[in-house]
Amino acid sequence: MTDHALVIGTRKGMVVARPRASDGGWDADPLLFTPSPVTAVASDPRTGRLLAALNNPFWGVSIAVSDDLGRTWTEPAREADTAPIAFPEHTGTALRDVWQLRFSPTEPDVVYAGAEPAALFRSEDGGMTFDLVEGLWNHPHRPSWKPGAGGLCLHTVLPDPTDPDTVTIAISAAGVYRSTDGGATWTARNHGITAAFLPDPPPEFGQCVHKVDLHPSRPERMFLQHHGGVYRSDDAGGSWTRIDAGLPADFGFPLVVHPHRPDTLYVLPLNADVDRTPAGHRYQVHRSDDAGATWRALDKGLPEGPCYASVLRDAMCADTLDPAGIYFGTRDGWVYASRDDGETWAEVARHLPDVLCVRAVTR
Repeated sequence: MTDHALVIGTRKGMVVARPRASDGGWDADPLLFTPSPVTAVASDPRTGRLLAALNNPFWGVSIAVSDDLGRTWTEPAREADTAPIAFPEHTGTALRDVWQLRFSPTEPDVVYAGAEPAALFRSEDGGMTFDLVEGLWNHPHRPSWKPGAGGLCLHTVLPDPTDPDTVTIAISAAGVYRSTDGGATWTARNHGITAAFLPDPPPEFGQCVHKVDLHPSRPERMFLQHHGGVYRSDDAGGSWTRIDAGLPADFGFPLVVHPHRPDTLYVLPLNADVDRTPAGHRYQVHRSDDAGATWRALDKGLPEGPCYASVLRDAMCADTLDPAGIYFGTRDGWVYASRDDGETWAEVARHLPDVLCVRAVTR
């Protein structure tokens, strides 16, 4: 029998919810780690290990670990009175947040962390300790990177599913970068991304990328939600083409690729950068089954509105079941789930703190 849970990181702690077999509803555990924001969660499908990034207002960033699908947690580094992740002294920089944790699909015990201010860290002991990836930190573009409204954060890490030396990352508001030599050097991959606030022709970097995702069976095809536009790349980010025709708005934060169908993706449009409320003031997840050529709104079971809370970049996810579960949480603390590829929706939890990230885990 599959063990299944939904880990919800909020501005004031974490909630773990589990489906009830009796009626299809959900049971949510009490809030954990309060009052620490839980900014990132990752799971390793090979072992079932969960990692969560906490930012305690008194002690700073820590990494919590669970090996029983979120039923119990430990903070090994905190217990040893050490910092699991921190900038080296020579950088003269303090860690503000960790916004992404990602297990390598090709290297056991390797975990990446995307941080603010924009930096990539790498762990080789399953997330217990992390080292700065100096090649990205010393990139010649760094002095010119500018923060987005949410800060200068490295929010997306996509290790290549076939090549351990290849990693793609995204930074707000610097853009997409890619390394093919284990992080020693990095190349900007933003050709074709434009927006009303960018000059013409668009610069090599400086694009406000909100999220990037791919399917492991077709890693050369990537999808990207930008500050203005949804894009597809068929050459691993070498060039990008807009695919947002048919969407009610081109602004949004989350983007998720279906776990089994590499041409199927989900976005949740917001009205505009100056009106960060759901398009039409309704929660409507839009799905494309043809790599962005056409889109369909999915909202059966979601509130009819008006709805005004936005959904953040990591507050939508998919599980690995078939049919796939799709999940999202809102900034006013409501969480919704679909167990049929997005066709119908049901409530998971309500009245939580501001939802920062959502991760579905199975074993």
